[in-house]
Amino acid sequence: MRIAILGTRGIPARYGGFETFAQKLAAGLFARGFDVTVFCESGKSSAPDVFQGVKLRYVSAPSLGPLQTILYDLRCLWAARRGYDVVYMLGYGAAPFCLIPRLWGTEVWINPDGLEWARAKWGFFAKCYFRLMEWASIHAANRIIADAEAIATSLVGRHGKLPACTVIPYGCEVIETPLPAEPLSEWSLVPESYYLVVCRFEPENHVREILQAFQRSRSKRQLIVVGNHLTETRYVAQLRTVQDPRIRMIGTVYDQAKLTCLRYHSFAYMHGHSVGGTNPSLLEAMGCGNLIFTHDNAFNRETLGPCGYYFANTLELTQAIDRAEQEDTGLARFREASRSRARANYRWPDIICRYVALLEGRLAGAGKA
Repeated sequence: MRIAILGTRGIPARYGGFETFAQKLAAGLFARGFDVTVFCESGKSSAPDVFQGVKLRYVSAPSLGPLQTILYDLRCLWAARRGYDVVYMLGYGAAPFCLIPRLWGTEVWINPDGLEWARAKWGFFAKCYFRLMEWASIHAANRIIADAEAIATSLVGRHGKLPACTVIPYGCEVIETPLPAEPLSEWSLVPESYYLVVCRFEPENHVREILQAFQRSRSKRQLIVVGNHLTETRYVAQLRTVQDPRIRMIGTVYDQAKLTCLRYHSFAYMHGHSVGGTNPSLLEAMGCGNLIFTHDNAFNRETLGPCGYYFANTLELTQAIDRAEQEDTGLARFREASRSRARANYRWPDIICRYVALLEGRLAGAGKA
């Protein structure tokens, strides 16, 4: 069976959650005997034709600002219109064009990811556009793949009956053996001396609330913030106004081994995402057995369950931090519970098996997985 995965900047993953997901899924499907192609943005440098057995197909798009991504997806869909059994589009920014492969008899799946139209960074017209694209995705796809039950429920609540819809979350690596702490020396850190935040700096990720809550807390630990703090946006400028000697913004960390080490050895992980489904950053923290403080919403509760602290605002997070600092000896159960939940529900091999079952038709007509 020939599978095409579209909608990412490509693999090997260097950019974000969708790319990591595409890499893990594609390699896993190849290992199970599928013929898999991932469509990638073409660049100036030389690039491989194959990665971990997965074929890479490069597509370019003219640099036209916000239209570039849409044109890139359109060109990918045109190139994938035939020659594949399933085209799997990640994201719905170019949803109407997903009808192109269907005209050639190719089945199209769309993963809407989170609620893109709800992101605070978008203006009125962009929000309207993404709402329209979400509606179009419901009508353009043969199947919707929701990464959380809460996403499927949200779609049904707004659009009524969906086409075939299957819920398959993202996956994570579960760290079962202790990791060496030597990489922490790059940032002059030692295990459990810091809290950690890893995310894009956008309002719906509640980074400002996390910084302010930590600033008001009594913790003597540091808060290490991983992300592009030098980008020139109004929101990032607001983040830089939160001054505290305990807060350190260390920039982006693309080396996955170093990032995993930072997660694994943190005292706790702060997760403020509020408009996604099964968020990869939260899963990775669970796989590391982190103590987790997460924004209180349906998506995070579905993923983490009772295995961490929840906060709805700055005050609640400050109180949770201070409580955790005082209850240091009772936190091991949260850490092991989060790892156990990741092991039971989100291991990559299990997620791949669910896709294999779907592709082989075992779940055909069964609705949600």
